[in-house]
Amino acid sequence: MSSLLIPIAPLSRTKSRLRDCFSKQQLKELTIAMFKDLAIKLEKVDCFDEKIIYCNSNEILNLASDYGLISIKEQLTEPKKSFDKVISDLNHIAIKEYKAKRTIFTFLDIILISVENFYEIDGIVKQNQLVVCPAIHSAGISLLGRNPPDIIPTYFSEPDIPSLVALLNKAYERKLKVEIYDSFRAGFDIDIKQDLALASEYLKILNLTNTETYKFLKKNLNLSLRKKSVKNNRDFELKEFLQ
Repeated sequence: MSSLLIPIAPLSRTKSRLRDCFSKQQLKELTIAMFKDLAIKLEKVDCFDEKIIYCNSNEILNLASDYGLISIKEQLTEPKKSFDKVISDLNHIAIKEYKAKRTIFTFLDIILISVENFYEIDGIVKQNQLVVCPAIHSAGISLLGRNPPDIIPTYFSEPDIPSLVALLNKAYERKLKVEIYDSFRAGFDIDIKQDLALASEYLKILNLTNTETYKFLKKNLNLSLRKKSVKNNRDFELKEFLQ
């Protein structure tokens, strides 16, 4: 039994790092656009026994049901739960209520991920105890597979060590069978302002201009990437433009 698990922050808290780019309403619209794109892809994926959306916002949960996904309402707490606790709670639900033998976590903002990526990582998890796809712009994690699901905890909330480094250090200490899933499409996420400009370009490059995310960015994003120097192809700056 293999479960795909997707935790989504409440719409009122979504993408807080992008609040200098978009209003709260726009961030809500971006989140819904990303969700619809992901749900459309998951309609073509049948390698998982369950595909579970975990969120507190009814709007997301209702959309999940419309697309044939399992929707589970997260119960918010005060103080706010750490992200590791959210992951642990959802993982526990998958084990106890759905008898999951393997779990794969992914996240809403992995906007370039393909149907093929899901099949590939599911196959790899069957052969390993831990599978991670590194986020390409940080030492973070964009996909996480565990077999069995409680083989190792997560370390997203570590104060000093990036989540990917912390997890792999612990996994190697425990001598787990680990596989790194190396994928540009599965590793690209939207987290900071620069990612928005890159996302718009990558969606065009990959012929994904029919997606809801691309349509949102085309309508609302007024940023583009420009080289700071003709001689340096790695040093970029963001330029605003009038829409």
